[in-house]
Amino acid sequence: MKIVIALIIFLAACFLGYTLWDQWREVNEQKRAAQEAATGADIDPRKLPGLPPQLEFKLDEAQRGGLARFKAFIDGLKQLKDVKDPRLAWIELDYVVMLSHSNPVEAKKLFWEIKKRTPENSPIYPRIRTLEKTYE
Repeated sequence: MKIVIALIIFLAACFLGYTLWDQWREVNEQKRAAQEAATGADIDPRKLPGLPPQLEFKLDEAQRGGLARFKAFIDGLKQLKDVKDPRLAWIELDYVVMLSHSNPVEAKKLFWEIKKRTPENSPIYPRIRTLEKTYE
């Protein structure tokens, strides 16, 4: 009888340990997901609305083409009616990051223009909040 009771206690302790470990793992996963969402790390810019799919390839080419080519591409995008925020703002933030190495004053100015027109409920606002300290 002592062996049966000891076995039941052992199994109950194992089950309790497993349950606690599983709960701990789940809470950590939720914390990690919340941190990614807060920093904007979980956003796929290609899924943001505001850029026609046929322009994605040209965007990639312009980004690889250097700062002047990327700026010319963005200026051209602003003329199109199909291109709008939040995707346009994300592209401009990419340009701001590229520009900050060569012209930090202009990068700060452009960043604050983007921030002014972007509402806090925008899907790209976490990225703006992350970059904000860099461009103060």
